[in-house]
Amino acid sequence: MSYAHLAAIYDRLMADIPYEKWLAWAEQTWQKLGKPTSVIDLGCGTGSIAIPLAKRGYRVTGVDLSAEMLSIAYAKMRSAQTEVTWVEQDMRRLELPPADAVISFCDSLSYLTEEADVQETFRRVYAHLQPGGTFLFDVHSPYKILHVFSDHTFTLLEEDIAYIWECFCDPLRCEVEHQLAFFLKQPNGLYRRVEESHLQRAYQPMLTAKWLREAGFVDIAITADFTDQPPHEKSERLFFAARRPRD
Repeated sequence: MSYAHLAAIYDRLMADIPYEKWLAWAEQTWQKLGKPTSVIDLGCGTGSIAIPLAKRGYRVTGVDLSAEMLSIAYAKMRSAQTEVTWVEQDMRRLELPPADAVISFCDSLSYLTEEADVQETFRRVYAHLQPGGTFLFDVHSPYKILHVFSDHTFTLLEEDIAYIWECFCDPLRCEVEHQLAFFLKQPNGLYRRVEESHLQRAYQPMLTAKWLREAGFVDIAITADFTDQPPHEKSERLFFAARRPRD
C-alpha cells in the first residue's frame, strides 16, 4: 500500500498514536534477547519509530513502499538532526545488508493479504538478520478485524480536515477493506476530496508462529497489546518476537 494521497496528512491523523509504546516494547524485548546495533524498520512510514531509534544511537535503515512517505521521513530526519538510511523497497523482495534486528510495527505486516506473501517476507527477514538477530513485529488480531473494524464507519470533522472512513469486512478471509474519503481545506476556502482504499488481513497467531518456524526462527514469543502477557480472545494487537539461531 503506497499511501499516495495520505502521506501528506499522515502524521496529522496519527498524532495520538502511541509510538513511544512500540519503542518501549522493542527496547524491553531487546534487553532480554540482546541489544542490537543495526536495525531495519520495515514499513517505516514517515519515520516516527526509525528516527527516535536513530536518536537513541541505533544504526537504522527505514524501508517503505511509498516514496511519498519516505520523502516526509527524510524531512523529519533532517529536522531531528540525526541519520537514517531510507530505502524504497517492497518487504517481500528485501535486498539490504544484514542487520542485528528487524522490526515492523504499527500493523505494517497486516497489509500482506496473501499467505504466500507473509511466508516470503519471513524468509527475506531471516536472510537479512545476523546470526542471533531478532525480529519484532505486531499485527492486527482476528478479533480486531472481525469485531472492531467489522463494517463500521469512523468520521472526523475539524475546521481544515475531515474524513469518512468506512470498513468492509470479509469474515471468511478475516480481511477488511478501509475506504477513506478525505476533505482537505484549500487556501481559497474550498475543500479538496481525495480517496484511498487499504486492505488488511489477520491470521491466527499459531499459524503465524508456524510460518516463523518454517522460515527458521526460534524462541518465538507471542504477547498482546503492548504487554508481556499472552493474547486472549479480545486482544486487538498481537506482538511477535523471534530470533535467528546463532550459527
